[in-house]
Amino acid sequence: MDQDAPAVGIDDPIATGTDRLDPETAEKARAAREDLAARDGVLVAFSGGVDSSVVAALAHDALGEDAVACTARSETLPAAELDDAKRVAGEIGIRHDTVTFSELDDPNFVANDGDRCYHCRTMRLGRMYDRARELGIGTVCDGTNADDPGEGHRPGLRAVEELDVSSPLLDAGITKPEVREIAEAYGLSVADKPSMACLSSRIPTGLEVTEARLSRVERAETILREWGFEGFRVRDHDGLARVEIAPDELERALDPAFADAVHEHLTDVGFEYVTLDMAGYRTGSVSPGGDTDDGTVGSVDDGTGEGDSEESDDADEGDALDLDRRYPR
Repeated sequence: MDQDAPAVGIDDPIATGTDRLDPETAEKARAAREDLAARDGVLVAFSGGVDSSVVAALAHDALGEDAVACTARSETLPAAELDDAKRVAGEIGIRHDTVTFSELDDPNFVANDGDRCYHCRTMRLGRMYDRARELGIGTVCDGTNADDPGEGHRPGLRAVEELDVSSPLLDAGITKPEVREIAEAYGLSVADKPSMACLSSRIPTGLEVTEARLSRVERAETILREWGFEGFRVRDHDGLARVEIAPDELERALDPAFADAVHEHLTDVGFEYVTLDMAGYRTGSVSPGGDTDDGTVGSVDDGTGEGDSEESDDADEGDALDLDRRYPR
């Protein structure tokens, strides 16, 4: 262990006897940390989501400066998520690094078949190994947890196995709810953050992934986030935007002011048609066999959206709608 690694003890969030965690969960977390401490160093494939953040926190506890969190930058990563990753790495205190690559260089990824996530994860983790070798680090870790293998169609996990990536949460039997408990014990701001799927998950299987499609999806979802929505997706059906809104937010989306604004703004970013899916937001609605956006669940939310002011009861009385006031650009 690096001599600069923090000593665990009375202030250790997962120490025996603390009331922050269930004893069984604390035991699993300590087992994961001890496994990491036995390594000479680790590079954590770090998205800034709750799973990889917990791995990064445990690794930093165990190894200090010999632990590095690394985020892969590409066309499928929203800029807001990269900003979040930098911020959370700062919370943990772990060194943060980035690598850059393009999934669009791989025709198998662009073709967007049922194994798109396999091709993406293979490239992404390959770049992580390249960076680890440059740093003299022999172990690459990811945030796969004990619930992930049972969540249906997960081609990305095949890449994890083939590349022999270490999965401390999975090895210790730490489930998703336990991951969130551990994140809360560490005081991480992402403890309740919904999981995030990459932008390519918004494009139906069989429709090519292109930079133009990824860009207009990201810009459209940024608009919805800025308007205060939390649970949503914008699906790109070859120029038709299918907007999915979480059921508990759907009432806002049924406001005629929203209909006018979302049509105006999403056609501005490149969509030809804009529709609202009345079934609401659900994961994997463009993927084969109920694929859950490569297993991720939840909303696109970087925590920066602010809710709209309360709507007026007389919005339907014929006055011109001030779209930039209600739904600013």
